[in-house]
Amino acid sequence: MTGGLQRLLERAHAADIAIHSLAVSVDGDDLVRAGVSPWGHDVPHRMYSVSKSVTAIAVLLLAEEGRLGLADPIAGHFPEMGAVHPWLAATRIDDMLAMTGPHSRTTYDADGDGWLESYFRVPPTHRPGTLFTYDTSASYVLSALVERLSGMPMLDYLRPRLLEPLGVGRTMTFLTGPEGISHGGSGLIAAPGDMLRVAEAVNGTIGVLPTSVRDRLIEHRSNPATQTWGAALRHGYGRQIWLPGEGGWLMFGLGGQLVYGDPSRRLAAVVTADTTTLASGDQRLVDLLVSVLGCEFGGDVMLRPPTPPHDPVSARPLRGACTLVSGEGAPPRLTVELDSDGGELDVAGYALRFDTARPTVTTLPIGDAVVTAGWSAPGVLDLRVSAAAADIASVRLRLVVTDDGILTVMSQGFGPAIGSEWTWRGSYLAP
Repeated sequence: MTGGLQRLLERAHAADIAIHSLAVSVDGDDLVRAGVSPWGHDVPHRMYSVSKSVTAIAVLLLAEEGRLGLADPIAGHFPEMGAVHPWLAATRIDDMLAMTGPHSRTTYDADGDGWLESYFRVPPTHRPGTLFTYDTSASYVLSALVERLSGMPMLDYLRPRLLEPLGVGRTMTFLTGPEGISHGGSGLIAAPGDMLRVAEAVNGTIGVLPTSVRDRLIEHRSNPATQTWGAALRHGYGRQIWLPGEGGWLMFGLGGQLVYGDPSRRLAAVVTADTTTLASGDQRLVDLLVSVLGCEFGGDVMLRPPTPPHDPVSARPLRGACTLVSGEGAPPRLTVELDSDGGELDVAGYALRFDTARPTVTTLPIGDAVVTAGWSAPGVLDLRVSAAAADIASVRLRLVVTDDGILTVMSQGFGPAIGSEWTWRGSYLAP
């Protein structure tokens, strides 16, 4: 039995973290391969900042081909930007790869234009090469560099050099920024199984990447100890890749998207998840994963979505249209159908069906989703929704039915792009 990984899943569920998929291989052999429907090993998933590590691989391949030098000033590759601040003029490609660029934070406005230009126009706060500052705009500029020098989209450049030799990438895509540049900082959408093969290539288990590229990628380049993130993420940083210690490396994306490797053990692991309901949940998941990867592997892992506790005796059946009495952002009317087995609830203009005995797979405006439910206390129904599309999202709902004929509802939406219609509360007069 894969005891360590099973403990990881149990601890994740206790923290209300939704694990979407989990895969582990040793020496190229898949030992664990599990997913929660509608996701799984072969279903593309938004990987967020795992994108940075893939961008770094492309940059290092270009360096291997002699098409750029890591010591090149980045401004020299973008002469159309004109005169820049002296500290920007001194910023090297290698500074950006090590997250020791001159800016204190990402320079672009995610909802605005000019992401590329912002890197060269926003005044720097410090000399490059001195401080670790996590900067997604630096990664976006590096992806623009890859596409400028190669004359093609990033994935097209990587296909013959990495993806096709691995037999992966047919469903892999990149979201793009406002200039049409592949979002090499956060836009990768890839199947977990494909990322497992990429991890094996970084480990050297599959001999696709040149040794110099693999060595440069995971070489210790900067010290992220000033970050307020999880312990594993404060140990060290390579070239757009984390070094959590003990010889391992980590690609890390928002919401718990993790790609881990240990070349000495020829071990690779991929986790996709949604940690958005827990503050610092993605860092918590990193620490949990790194802590269990020293165990022996084998056997099955039982992967399931987070599920509220359920006692059918606590159910309070209710059916019909309820009228708002008081609330905050709440819809004026709410149609419900509740009993001990499950039911249906109108949420954000969608009829959300749920079952207290088993997960319900559905499609919502926020993406393909899995819904779980349970009567957790007398008259208290808890619903848990985990969804994934171009972004991940979670919704938690609590419905409280009281003897005075009032239904009180709290809806909480979580995720980088979830709309305000998923977060509200209100009390309703039951029919």
